[in-house]
Amino acid sequence: MNYGIVYALVGAAIAVAISGLSSAMGISYVGQASSGAMAESPKNFGRFLVLLALPGTQGIYGFVIGFLILQKIGIITGTLAALTTAQGLSLLIAGLPVGIGGLTAIYQGKVCTAGVGLTVKRPEDSGKALVMAVFVEFYAVLGLLISIFILFGVKV
Repeated sequence: MNYGIVYALVGAAIAVAISGLSSAMGISYVGQASSGAMAESPKNFGRFLVLLALPGTQGIYGFVIGFLILQKIGIITGTLAALTTAQGLSLLIAGLPVGIGGLTAIYQGKVCTAGVGLTVKRPEDSGKALVMAVFVEFYAVLGLLISIFILFGVKV
């Protein structure tokens, strides 16, 4: 059995699963708040939609890294690379920053949920809610970048 491939697959799974689950949780918080808020303020649907979409980006980041790992090991092309254990572990480690950084989607969902409340009370300040949510996004982007740097540093 080639443990290098197994480790790389675990790295891809971590990247996709943790960030995807976290995005789903964050989106669900904002979706619940937005659904209730639209009863009061249906004209703000577009503003709510932006706040709803933000926690989903971490899931996209995880998917991209997972896909790149699968592409690097040959799953996409159908020709598996002969990975050493060290290469496989390196690819596993490449999935960790984006996976762990993807947990920020949960907290971004909470910030965006508060932003829904702000938008209902003061629609003109919805941009401020968006700015606050972007601060949380910054740390997910850092995780994505580190995963990319590690991934491109692994020679297969």
